Amino acid sequence: MALAELAGALATGQLSSRELVEAHLRRIDEINPLVNAVVTIDADRALASANKVDELRARGTDLPLLSGIPMTHKDTHETAGMRTTYGSPIFADNVPNRDDLIVARLKSAGVISTGKSNVPEFAAGAHTVNPVFGTTRNPYDPTRSASGSSGGAAAAIACGVQAAGDGSDTGGSLRLPAAFNNIVGLRPSNGWIPHVVPDNPWEWLSQPGFMARNVADVALLMDLCSGPDTWGPTSRLDLGQFSDLDTTTDLSGWRIGFAPDLNGQVEVEGEVAEVVGNSETVLTGLGAQLSHEAPALDDAAEVFRLARAYEFAKNYGHLIVDHADQMKSTLRGNIQAGLDLGAEDLFALDAARARLWVAMQDYFSRHDVLVTTTSQVEPFAAELDYPDALNGKPISDYMAWVHATSLISATGCPAISVPAGFSATGLPVGLQFIGPVGADARVLKAAQAFERVTNHAQTHPPL
Repeated sequence: MALAELAGALATGQLSSRELVEAHLRRIDEINPLVNAVVTIDADRALASANKVDELRARGTDLPLLSGIPMTHKDTHETAGMRTTYGSPIFADNVPNRDDLIVARLKSAGVISTGKSNVPEFAAGAHTVNPVFGTTRNPYDPTRSASGSSGGAAAAIACGVQAAGDGSDTGGSLRLPAAFNNIVGLRPSNGWIPHVVPDNPWEWLSQPGFMARNVADVALLMDLCSGPDTWGPTSRLDLGQFSDLDTTTDLSGWRIGFAPDLNGQVEVEGEVAEVVGNSETVLTGLGAQLSHEAPALDDAAEVFRLARAYEFAKNYGHLIVDHADQMKSTLRGNIQAGLDLGAEDLFALDAARARLWVAMQDYFSRHDVLVTTTSQVEPFAAELDYPDALNGKPISDYMAWVHATSLISATGCPAISVPAGFSATGLPVGLQFIGPVGADARVLKAAQAFERVTNHAQTHPPL
């Protein structure tokens, strides 16, 4: 059931919260041995919370919309009184005393926190594996990756453990797992769910956000959980009205740039390119006017590299002195790259971001949205750290296969992945819709129109 359906069933008494939490826990027991999506569970506290919700509802108490709905949270999001490991041996027994903002807002909306979903170490990398809990596997083929870094949440949602969930996205960590698991994942514009003190309140590359099995549920969560915070200096002050989506599938008058490989700026695997290419006729059938122009992203790779290094050093640099031996080599490299940045690097970052901003403003003066592939590859073998080849050519850089999402991250633009279909081997493929900064509602509307006429998300995994 969708998130909105569950809320309605609880409100009308068709379901009790206890029944729903029990079903959630049973489903974890069923699928976790196969996919390893959920890594911490607090069943007793969740069931006690469910009983309390049911008692309040029976008394006629006015409750928040999602009251009684169970949800696990990404294991890089702090949860008060519940273990949060970041997928790292350094924090294997860490129990925070506070909730991250995104978790706090979900709880304010009524969500019952039941546990944590698996992540790569400190969310570094787009394959969910870590030395604490191991590898999360793809529910459509458990020999394959669920991607990352929000891979545990994506696999749980795809398997019916929960209707929706929270995640975060630096270079594609909401969109890539969505593509690999045939669900929806939105990377929002900066400031809708602000970064707050005492963390890194000026952070902009990494964004918290949501995944679900349909666009409407992602929009609903954005409505419930976005908004300014006095401790978030980059808060957006306007309200998004994200779930104000009509049911039309008419995109007449929309100007859509359809550039699956960004006109050669990224390389796309043949099977993926074929599935994504089929989306062109769907979009024209919706009435959209298509061009094949792509924005000039010449500066995006440098912006992403420098900003990512800076954020890793800012967030985790204090750990490298005493715990370097407990970190994977790529994570150490990311942190050290940030610590090695000098003034000239930071000047170059600002200049490149400015040029990139101009390029995107120019592009969106002529287009409403841009549509590309989400992942450049099919879900790869779970035993690999990252794909070892793309179109028969070796991959030596573990970030090279995520340029379709990471280059977009560098622009700051909102982007959503929706199911685009399946490869010949039955593996999911995602389509990425991108809009100008702040136009998240526009991106959601275009994605929902595509979703409504394709229904790819209705093909559930065999587990």
